[in-house]
Amino acid sequence: MKHEAIYNLYPNAKSINETEDGVLEVKDADGNEVSIDMSAVNTKATELQTQAEADEQSLIDLKASAKAKLIAGEALTEDEANTIVL
Repeated sequence: MKHEAIYNLYPNAKSINETEDGVLEVKDADGNEVSIDMSAVNTKATELQTQAEADEQSLIDLKASAKAKLIAGEALTEDEANTIVL
């Protein structure tokens, strides 16, 4: 998630290299080093992780709702139907 956070926070970042000791080296399109704020990166990475987990849980809940409605013979919403289309 840290790489995704960096790309979100620093649109001029084009490549990220992580050294063996965990140091991130961020470069722009010309190969120049991009200075990053690791505190901001960590905060953004946490936000992205939280959102990813919420999205995953939402999909699980939507599938469960669709299954329950199918079993009960009720109409599905379009989003529920989309979860079961193969």
